[in-house]
Parts: sequence; structure tokens; C-alpha cells
Amino acid sequence: MGNDILALISVEPIDTTAIENFVMDDEKGALVTFRGVVRNHDHGLAVVSLEYSAHPDAARFLKDCCLTIATETGLRVAAAHRIGPLVVGDVALVAAVSAAHRGEAFSACERLVDLIKQTVPIWKRQHLADGATEWVGL
Repeated sequence: MGNDILALISVEPIDTTAIENFVMDDEKGALVTFRGVVRNHDHGLAVVSLEYSAHPDAARFLKDCCLTIATETGLRVAAAHRIGPLVVGDVALVAAVSAAHRGEAFSACERLVDLIKQTVPIWKRQHLADGATEWVGL
């Protein structure tokens, strides 16, 4: 099952095409990709940038998430998360799943993203327009 997953924590921009190509093959008719993009607001506050920090074992946790979904579904699964400084519009998380049909691909990708958000020890520090900062997900 290990060859059916890709999990990556990176300080470099995520190559979404490579993530999608990893999960896709000629037997698949559905490719679902989720991109978590840095937005300019959070809970009514203006956000100018983010900084993601990860626990040293974050890559193992991300791999476990991908492996869980691949094992549950029998599908190829991939996810990558950025760390370090990001600005509005940057892609922070990419998750991708391919399947024969769209329903199972959508379901698996949604479950993957939820599992990543719940279990992978990555935290973000938001830099707000007024100069303040706040940690999210601690």
C-alpha cells in the first residue's frame, strides 16, 4: 500500500500537477484535488500573511493520514503541506485522490483533508493588517 501514497511537508511551493499526476492513471475517471489557499481574512480580521510551523514528526502524521485513506478505500492518495512564510494567494495544502467515479473520489478527498486538519501537528501564525499576530490550531 506504501506505493499508493505520497505525503510531503515542504518549505517550497507545492507542485500541484505532480501531486495530481501521482494519483492519476488510465483506469481512473475522476480526479479530485483540494487546494487550501491563504485568504485575506479570518473571523472578521484582515490577514496579510501566515507562517506555518510543524512538529518534527508532522511528515509521519501526514503519511499516516494518506495511508489511512488509501487503506480504507483502495485508492491512490497524495497530500502536501507547506511550512514557513506564506502570503495571501499561496497554496498551503494540496490533497488529491483519483477513483473510477467522482463520488468515491470526492468522499475520499474530503475525508483526507478532514483527517489532516484533525491530526497533523501543523500550526499557523496569522499576521494581521493591524500589526498583531495570532496563533491558530495550537
